Amino acid sequence: MSDATQQPQQADQAQPVFQIQRVYLKDMSLEQPNSPAIFLEQEAPNIEVALDVGAQPLAEGIFESTVTATVTAKIGDKVAFLVEGKQAGIFEIRNIPGEQLDPLLGIACPNIIFPYLRANIADILTRSGFPPIHLSEVNFEAFYQQRLQALAEKQTDSTVVPASNSIN
Repeated sequence: MSDATQQPQQADQAQPVFQIQRVYLKDMSLEQPNSPAIFLEQEAPNIEVALDVGAQPLAEGIFESTVTATVTAKIGDKVAFLVEGKQAGIFEIRNIPGEQLDPLLGIACPNIIFPYLRANIADILTRSGFPPIHLSEVNFEAFYQQRLQALAEKQTDSTVVPASNSIN
């Protein structure tokens, strides 16, 4: 009888697991180097957004995934604001084939985390006296593919000895 009860438990242990343990704001900073004078400017600001993603193991089957956004607004050569936020999530990921783990951490986890980051950035800007900036949706699959391509190009470049570094 004990063999019959162990078989379903063993089958459950082999089932893939992907669960959100926690989503949290890891870091947020705001700089307004030209306030209050910047609030009197009539010109629309030029907005630049930079994104980055990361992941690290925390324990067996537990991973932290992060999405970082840096938003800079300039009016002419004056910085209106610079806000940087890092949203993170802790995920339980078990019984996933190794080749699927990296895309899961680089695509699925950021897709879950990003809406929280977008809301936090809009909120901090509103509370600081600026109109909210709602970050556009991000195709994290394309972002992931671009990172893989850049990494492959970097590895290819590092295997070629540049002519300027050759020994005569």
